Amino acid sequence: MTYSIRHMKDASHQSHSFKDDVVRGLKRAPKKISPKHFYDKKGSELFDEICELPEYYPTRTEMGILRQHSKTIRQLVGENTCLLELGSGASKKVRLLLDEINPKSYVAMDISQEFLHYSTEQLAKDYPHISITAICADFSKHFDLPESVSVQNVLAFFPGSSIGNFEPKEAEQFLTFLRKKLGHGSALIIGVDLKKNPEVLHKAYNDSQGVTAEFNKNLLHRMRRELDTDIHPKNFEHKAIYNQQQGRIEMHLVSAKDQRVNIEGEPIRFKEGESIHTENSYKYSIDEFQVLARSAGFSPQRVWSDLNQLFSVHYLTI
Repeated sequence: MTYSIRHMKDASHQSHSFKDDVVRGLKRAPKKISPKHFYDKKGSELFDEICELPEYYPTRTEMGILRQHSKTIRQLVGENTCLLELGSGASKKVRLLLDEINPKSYVAMDISQEFLHYSTEQLAKDYPHISITAICADFSKHFDLPESVSVQNVLAFFPGSSIGNFEPKEAEQFLTFLRKKLGHGSALIIGVDLKKNPEVLHKAYNDSQGVTAEFNKNLLHRMRRELDTDIHPKNFEHKAIYNQQQGRIEMHLVSAKDQRVNIEGEPIRFKEGESIHTENSYKYSIDEFQVLARSAGFSPQRVWSDLNQLFSVHYLTI
């Protein structure tokens, strides 16, 4: 079994980045914090719960698509592949690819160090014949790949429609960077949530059990755990709406009253009804996403979707 942890950031570095982003985000107008900060250990566990909810269709739909077309993917990819997963999380979906294409090596990249360590250790036990490397990094920023990763025949895997968390222009910039980093001869399998009936989207992000609300509010709990602050989650409400004009779900934490909080010595004022914008999740038609992919230098080769046209998986080459 070959297994290693690479570029693991220490907790002080992560907390410093979190502190700076929170203070900067809450001092701007409108207030905004990046969704990447959802994913501490508790946030990652809550997101796993969300993926099992009956209202939350993306995970099971994407897994169904991957399961149905795994043999075709194996034929497209070929042998001796290095599989690179961005935002690996619990590494459940990637098992479908590991089972079918049997890559030479697997590199998992995720921002949550503790969660990454646990999930890749489990994979290393289950797939002892595959060389596994874990990289704790923020893939939304520039990153380096291990020297052991060949620039040829790399298959990047970016599931979960995480591309929707980027603004469209930022998504194009990220995909352009990824194309350059992967190099000629590589490929990308990417999950993209499709535009659909707003009621379906509303239920997916406002589940009846309140897990998504807990996930959103965990950002406030994380502030209390890691920062010097008197902010309190009970004074905020979860709100998720579909902005049809922008084609995106917006998640917010809305102040339930006029209040002043202190974060790392910085006084932050909220008016009643004022929100912290915590996440966008853009939805694309298949044609819209392929235009985006081409603008970033990728060549769309295949696209698969479910019968209900809820979700799509794209196979792009360089």
